[in-house]
Amino acid sequence: MAKSGGRESEDASANARLAAIVDSSFDAIIGKDLNSIITNWNRAAERMFGYSAEEAVGRSMLLLIPEHLHDEESDIIGRIRRGEGVANLDTTRKRKDGSLVAVSVTVSPIRNLSGEIVGASTIARDITAAKESERRIRLLMREVNHRVKNQFAVILSMVRETSKRSTDPGEFEEMIRARIMALSRSHDLLVTSEWAGASLFDLIQEHLKPFGHEERISLSGPLLTLQSNAVQNLGMAFHELGTNSSKYGALAGEGGHVEITWTVDTGPEARRWFHLVWREASTDPDGRGETNESIRKGFGTVVLQRVAPQSLGGTSSLERSPGELKWSLTAPLEAIVVPQLGAESESDFSV
Repeated sequence: MAKSGGRESEDASANARLAAIVDSSFDAIIGKDLNSIITNWNRAAERMFGYSAEEAVGRSMLLLIPEHLHDEESDIIGRIRRGEGVANLDTTRKRKDGSLVAVSVTVSPIRNLSGEIVGASTIARDITAAKESERRIRLLMREVNHRVKNQFAVILSMVRETSKRSTDPGEFEEMIRARIMALSRSHDLLVTSEWAGASLFDLIQEHLKPFGHEERISLSGPLLTLQSNAVQNLGMAFHELGTNSSKYGALAGEGGHVEITWTVDTGPEARRWFHLVWREASTDPDGRGETNESIRKGFGTVVLQRVAPQSLGGTSSLERSPGELKWSLTAPLEAIVVPQLGAESESDFSV
């Protein structure tokens, strides 16, 4: 008799431990009978679905299942009756407030002491974060695929246009390498932000850094976050301008200065416009004749007067005079900035 009492005590203790484990689980654990009526409901189920145990127990599991997925529960119960169970079903469930939650569900048969299946145990894990991560990865992969194809087209254009204007193989190789590296700098900025865009200030600094003379370059304008297309095309423009300036212009000799300014204003029909001006002045105006000839015939002209403005739906102008060069670009703001970013910023900076 004592042994029987001891066994009952051990069983009671084991059941208590099991109940404590179920109740403290981070995953929702729900018991139901073969008619899909909820019989057990742990605290994690309360947190996940919003129903208290008193509200859920005794009601159908369809309470948690969106209407278009009701057949899913019938299939699950059918498999449970056959003793099969369900492993790792990614699906959707409905909270008390009507919102949906992505879950991974595991369903196992519950048997009585005689081995008969009398119900099922459902374990549901919230996989909303994992699904969102998968969605973002898919979006990024599509964006990367698009950008890579776009960059291949740009590189082919670079090779074609540069070859037309270069007779020396060494010079051709040097120019192509520099331009591909410039594309890489823009690409790096976008990768760092997970293709969310890049600061115009950072873009300019990144492309002018290789030429040095930072103390002779000034930047002024509102804080803007550029979308990927603007990052690529403005980056190409800054590279061409910086290359020209370092070889023949303001950054080639002593005392020259480059000033880059940009503004945002509202035009007709309340449309907002982006205006950027690159203005450089050299202390050696006699050398500017070589700069003019280089820019007039070079691939840089194609970028500054055609590629950049057309890709951004805008217009540009390139003005030359002894000792000075000015490139200006005007484009719709929506073609420049990430939506709802930058356009509403009133903060300015000057360096």
